[in-house]
Amino acid sequence: MLTAKLRKRITRVFLNLLTAVLALGWATIIIWGVVVSFRPENEPLGRGDVWFGHHLTVANYLKAWSLAPFGIYYRNTLLIVGMILIAQVITVVLAGFAFAHYRFRGQKWLFFFILLQLMIPAAALLVPNFSTIRKLGLFDTTLAVALPYFGSAFGTFLMRQAFLEVPRDLVDAGILDGCSWWQLLWRIYLPPSLPTLVAFALSSISWHWNEFLWPLVVTLSERSRPLTIGLVRFTQLGEIGARWPLLAAATITVIAPLFLLFLVFQKQFVRSFLHSGLK
Repeated sequence: MLTAKLRKRITRVFLNLLTAVLALGWATIIIWGVVVSFRPENEPLGRGDVWFGHHLTVANYLKAWSLAPFGIYYRNTLLIVGMILIAQVITVVLAGFAFAHYRFRGQKWLFFFILLQLMIPAAALLVPNFSTIRKLGLFDTTLAVALPYFGSAFGTFLMRQAFLEVPRDLVDAGILDGCSWWQLLWRIYLPPSLPTLVAFALSSISWHWNEFLWPLVVTLSERSRPLTIGLVRFTQLGEIGARWPLLAAATITVIAPLFLLFLVFQKQFVRSFLHSGLK
């Protein structure tokens, strides 16, 4: 008979191995992309030969930068992501504060309708959003890409949950000391909720950095297109399909900033979701 301590150890080892296998499975495509991006372009991929070539080269990266204006794409992407992030931080913090701190008629119904937006597919909003952008005269601009995302139901939910975790006694003490609403928000609600805000910011950056369908619909020229739309041209270079080493180099160029960002903030990202009220 196995003792309880031994069963617990075996279970922990099994879970660790399972986690490692799953992580390796998820990472395989990234590892493959990095490896192939350094493969000589004149060595086509074949059955049983899809990893390293005869030597490593950075020619694919140099050629990718020469074939596409990545400088413009990076500028547009940073501008779009930056506008969305600044607007969302303001709106979700204020909305979360209102739902967590105040009590007003229709509060539950209003919060319900905000969360209901999470169930609406983004594709279902393409036509009305596109019509609105055309009427505003913003077609083919970076603002047109960013504008529909200035609010976030998910962010509002996260910040409300984080603010509800703030001890009410601390809030009451601030009110007794004469704090205004913005002082309560800045000095009492926000400091313990910063990890959640950081996690939402990382999620927002990742999502909108990788956004494809809406920028494809609402942009037409290189001056306003982000990285994801620029990446499409690398699937159309060859007569028989994509040139995989070149496409891999372009893809790694696009995702590298996100990868580094997550490595820097991964602890805050995981910790915030563990303590954001999600059960």
